[in-house]
Amino acid sequence: MKLFLNKLLYLIIMLFIISLISFVAINAAPNSFFASGELNPNITEESIAQLKSIYGLDKPLYMQFFSWVTAIIQLDFGISFASGEMVKNEILDRIPITLTINIISMFLIFVISLYLGIKSALSKNSFFDRFTGQLSLLSFSMPSFYLALLCVLVFSIYFKILPIAGLHSVQDDGSLAYYLDFAWHLVLPIAIITFGGIGSLTLYIRSLTIEILKSDYIFFARSRGLDNKQILRYYILPNLYPPVITLLGLSLPGIIGGSVILESIFSIDGMGLLFYQSALSHDYPVIMGILIIGAFLTLIGNMLADLILLKLNPNYDAK
Repeated sequence: MKLFLNKLLYLIIMLFIISLISFVAINAAPNSFFASGELNPNITEESIAQLKSIYGLDKPLYMQFFSWVTAIIQLDFGISFASGEMVKNEILDRIPITLTINIISMFLIFVISLYLGIKSALSKNSFFDRFTGQLSLLSFSMPSFYLALLCVLVFSIYFKILPIAGLHSVQDDGSLAYYLDFAWHLVLPIAIITFGGIGSLTLYIRSLTIEILKSDYIFFARSRGLDNKQILRYYILPNLYPPVITLLGLSLPGIIGGSVILESIFSIDGMGLLFYQSALSHDYPVIMGILIIGAFLTLIGNMLADLILLKLNPNYDAK
């Protein structure tokens, strides 16, 4: 309970710091949604001043920040400049698909990297080890946007196997065909995120496994007649879980940030595409709302990683 309270306090403090930095950075941006000529070339300065008054932008910055933080505590992220809708509702409409893609991708990254890294270490210097090494290097050196465009060109345009963009090709009638079509549209985005995430983690797991195999307790286990499956179950995996889970928690911001690019390329109506569209239109309430939600999810992910590690190892120090 003490650890949970400490983590909760840390989460609140970090959210406040992130909100302050985000607010200052956005207000320091050179362009504004209400800049003369942005909305309408014929709009008057009086109309712009009236709009700023309606949204509270005529107040000093510290008062705007205080009002914004107070509203966030009440789960009110304000009103979108562009659509006039509540920011909270727009994010709630978009966040499920973004979370679905990222959760599935993180699970696949964990499973695939664990398998490739351990098998490479157990068969060191074999063909499989060399192939996995080259695949891993290709993974974290290949830009996700380039890989996405390449996959669209090959699998969607040339071979016409996978959908080019969007989430649906059939009408939403609640049938099995509709959900299968939905899953089929997610194949490329999830595959690209997964491929981009397995490279560094696979090499990291391989390196850790090789060091574990050099340990004295592994030599002692082999002398007792334990085979590779038993050594894997009782010695390798328990020592791999803590650093791997920690690394996954730290990589969560990069995975979520990658959604901005991939959702824009595949026209997936998620939080990443909403952020991109809001950035183009200088829709600051939506941008700030997404930044806070993203930061909250990242901090929650790191806190869950610490709690999982504590469950796996009661002596784990998560301070």
